[in-house]
This record gives sequence, structure tokens and C-alpha cells, in this order.
Amino acid sequence: MTVLDELPVVVIGAGPVGLAAAAHLHERGLPFLLLEAGDTAGAAVRQWSHVRVFSPWRYNIDPAARRLLDKSGWVAPDLDALPTGAELTGDYLQPLAELPQLKPHLRYSARVEAISRLGLDRLRTAGREHAPFLIRLADGEEILARAVIDASGTWGTPNVLGASGLPARGETEAASFLEHALPDVLGVDRDRFAGRHTLVVGAGHSAANTLLSLADLAAATPGTEVTWAIRSASPARTYGGGDADALPARGALGSRLREHVDAGRIRLLTGFSVQTLTPTGGRVAVVVRHADAGEEPIVVDRIIAATGFRPDHSIASELRLDLDPIMGATRALAPLIDPNEHSCGTVPPHGVDELAHPEPGYYAVGMKSYGRAPTFLMATGYEQVRSVVAALAGDWDAARDVQLDLPETGVCNSNPAESTGGDSCCGTTAATEPASRGLATGIAGGLLSTPLNLVTLNAAPSGGQNGGCCAS
Repeated sequence: MTVLDELPVVVIGAGPVGLAAAAHLHERGLPFLLLEAGDTAGAAVRQWSHVRVFSPWRYNIDPAARRLLDKSGWVAPDLDALPTGAELTGDYLQPLAELPQLKPHLRYSARVEAISRLGLDRLRTAGREHAPFLIRLADGEEILARAVIDASGTWGTPNVLGASGLPARGETEAASFLEHALPDVLGVDRDRFAGRHTLVVGAGHSAANTLLSLADLAAATPGTEVTWAIRSASPARTYGGGDADALPARGALGSRLREHVDAGRIRLLTGFSVQTLTPTGGRVAVVVRHADAGEEPIVVDRIIAATGFRPDHSIASELRLDLDPIMGATRALAPLIDPNEHSCGTVPPHGVDELAHPEPGYYAVGMKSYGRAPTFLMATGYEQVRSVVAALAGDWDAARDVQLDLPETGVCNSNPAESTGGDSCCGTTAATEPASRGLATGIAGGLLSTPLNLVTLNAAPSGGQNGGCCAS
């Protein structure tokens, strides 16, 4: 055994995937240290505690974590119930973090500022693979590690509101009018939206959840207006697979949203990009550009930028990363998760080989591993860390035996190709495919605002998108 082998594996982030990595490391008998920037386990999840996930508890729990919890006498929740973010943290993540096998190795308020190799910058090659990782915290403390599993996610780095990947003109100056994903519209944030006009920008599940909550608020509070703006020409991707969705709650979400739009309770703007934001008289004027290059001003009270997230790789700037120039994921993983080609459910199994960088021993996992692709599912992250930890333990047969069974619906695909004809959904016939396993959670995977009653819906109106889940 070398000195390097005696050092811990450092896991960054005590969310679901980071805690799962810790559970697998414990089972493999590998020393580890789990660093969490927040003051509690699942700190990012707690910021959407009012939101309900789409899939039942049975798919929310990592197998290694479950084995540890069961040994402690943990009482599992109803495995068929859909948990909220608060229940996910309170009933699963926090009890997991409190286990004696994990708690002594978990540090809170430990924000990672930079990662390098001890005594070596990115240019130095000789002896690199034998040098420990040097992890510097925001308070100046430095920690040595054998390997690094970065499960820090992307919650803290939302995409900008403007088109072309750049902030809209005036976006910084109008920051006081902006909200990022999933405000608690019907709860603690209600007063910011009641009786006001809100513009929601984005076509993903976080936008859909917020729009449904705003529609409920509008029904209860006179003067509440809701406008929804998307860059594409059709909302079909957001509406999703409807009754064909392997996760019924997710299908019902899109169906309800379509009903509100068809009834005029939500005004939908398509082919829309934000150009300029100008605070004016306690409100904000938004100049938007349509697909035909025409511009239109809209004056609103609040803007919710449900425009997704992007990874921040700056802490690893002194490591040798091989990132795809489009996705911001590893070059090996990028074509497997490209949202122009794949939905959440068509991402193939992948593990340590696809997550590896030229910097041996460094792995970004979970949401961060997907770069800008909005197709991440929690079940994917659990399989990633199982594979990575097996490799770190030297069990390459297990590391490469990657298996992933996910629900195929196409709702996370951003391919603009039409898919509204026939029964096909991203090349899969939904009527003949068995319901698959998989967790749609996290912002990209889709969340479900609470409450959502699963009701039988009327057929789509003539001319509507009936079951076309891939078009955007």
C-alpha cells in the first residue's frame, strides 16, 4: 500500500448522489471525507422543499444507502408514495447523514474553493499520478486526498435569462425583479406574486411546475396574471408524453399545463427571446424578439428565469479535464446524453470509463457530470457512483458492469424534430414498451408541484399536440 492509498477519497456535496457515494465507499472499506458547503445534508434539495418529485420512494433511494439504513432500524416510507423535497431530506438524506458509518466523515460549511495536485500545477506531468490531490477550502484549510468525487451539482449556477447564452441587456440591473427556478409561489413567496403579472421564461419541468402554481394562485387572487415564454415554436416538449409517460405524475403535469394554456388562463408566447430588461415605475419592461425578428415590449412585475443550469468547473481549473466543447461533460459521455439526440430515458448505461478525465482519480458525478444537458435522472447518478467507487476499490469487473433501466418518454429531449405522428416517442413505441424503472428528480429531471391530483383528462383539442413528446 502506498501513502496515496492511505489518504481519503474526498466527496464534494452531501446531496443524494454525494451521500450515495459515501455509502458505497463505506461498503468498500475505503477511507473518505464528505465536504458539504451548506449547513445540512441536502442543502440544495431543501431550497425546493415545497416541490414533489415524480417518482415513488422506491426509486429515490440508493441501494447501498438503503442497506446501511436498514441495518440501523430505519423505518422506510411508503415506497409507492411521491415525496416532497422536504420529505426527501427529512426522511432519507438526513437520517443517512446521521448514521455512525457516515457522520464522523461529513463536514458542513466546508466550501471547496480549488482542487489541484500537491506541488504540481496543470503543466507538470512527471510524478503526477503519484501526487495527492490538494483541496483548498474557502477558509484557507487544505486537505489531501487520494481521489475526488465531485457531486456538487449545478444548483448554484443557473443559466442566464438572455438569448444566445449571454445575459440580456440590463439583466444585472433588473436583478431585483428576477426569480430563479421554483419559488414557493403558493407558500412563503406568495406575496411576491399575488395580484401581480409574472413572466415565466423556460420550457422545462421547473417552468411547468411554477406555471401550474401561478395558475392556482390566479384562480384564488384577482389581478394575478401569468405569461409563459418559450424560445421554441411549440410547447410539445413541455407537455410531454401524457398518458404514455412511464411516470404518471409527470404525464399529468404536462396535460394540466396544456389545459390552462388552451383555456387562456396562461398566455403562451412562442419563438420568444429576451433582449432587454429595463426597470420602470416599480415594474420591469421586457423587450422580446420573436422568430420573425420583430420586437415587442411587455411590462411585468416579476420574471421567473426557469432556464436551466450549467456546471461550474472553475474549482478544477488546475486539473487536466477533457470537456466536450458543447455539453461541458466529458467527451466520452457527451454524445450519450446530448439532448438533441436523447431523452432522459434513452441515455445508455455509463460509468467510470465515460466519467474519467486525463486527471486520474478525479470524477464529476451527478448533475454536474451532465454539463448543460438537462436530461439527468437521480438513478443515473446512483449508478455512476457505484461504478466509480468500484473502480477506486480496484474491482474493475463491477465498475464496468453498468446497468441502467430508465423510463422512456422523450420529455427531456430538446430535438426540434417533429414527433407528433403515430405512436412513436423518440423512436420507441410507448404502447408496447413496458414501464421502466428510474427516478425523475432534480430540476432537469422534472419536479412536481404539490398538490397535483391525477385525474382523467379530456382528449387533446383538435390541432393540439397529442402525445408528441419530443418536439420543442
